[in-house]
Amino acid sequence: MSTSATEMELMQQAVAGDVTACMSLLERFAPQVRSRLSVDAKHQARVGIDDVMQVTYLEAFLQIKRFKPLGDGAFLAWLTQIARNNLRDAVKSPGIDVERRAVAVSPDESVATFLHELGADTTTPSSSAARREMLRIIDEAVANLPRDYREVIRLHDLEGHPMREVAERVGRSTGAVHMIRARALDYLRQVLPSAGAFFSKSR
Repeated sequence: MSTSATEMELMQQAVAGDVTACMSLLERFAPQVRSRLSVDAKHQARVGIDDVMQVTYLEAFLQIKRFKPLGDGAFLAWLTQIARNNLRDAVKSPGIDVERRAVAVSPDESVATFLHELGADTTTPSSSAARREMLRIIDEAVANLPRDYREVIRLHDLEGHPMREVAERVGRSTGAVHMIRARALDYLRQVLPSAGAFFSKSR
């Protein structure tokens, strides 16, 4: 990729899967996006712009293939909207880390809790074959998430670690981990309804 590539060329290359082009766009426009974000004083103790931007970078990489490069300024507008959505979600989220009991939970309990978070039918199949199939579907969906999303879901939702511990293990702030988890659940809700028998048809 030429260092003198135009914005349109970079956008087209990024949409086609060129990671370097996507990174170049982020480096070029992230400072402008950041300057457009502000956090009300009453939320500053738990919502940081750095956290919002970290999650925004992940969102950009995940969604870039669906981005439509309609002309100069399109990427800045798109990235700004992602960042503002993340900031809105961060402000709305209580960010409370509800500690799980320090006892072992069964795989069935973990799966049922995780499905409840996804808005799915939480009735655990009674047969071992059905339980194995449910676990396979969940594992496959989680495996297709970006690495940071996957680690947060695995550590918190499937293994039961508290958010503070998850944040330490993935090297992020607790606020960033809350946002990453929320976005990961959003994507899983889009993917997992195709699992059919395990999900409520009313949602």
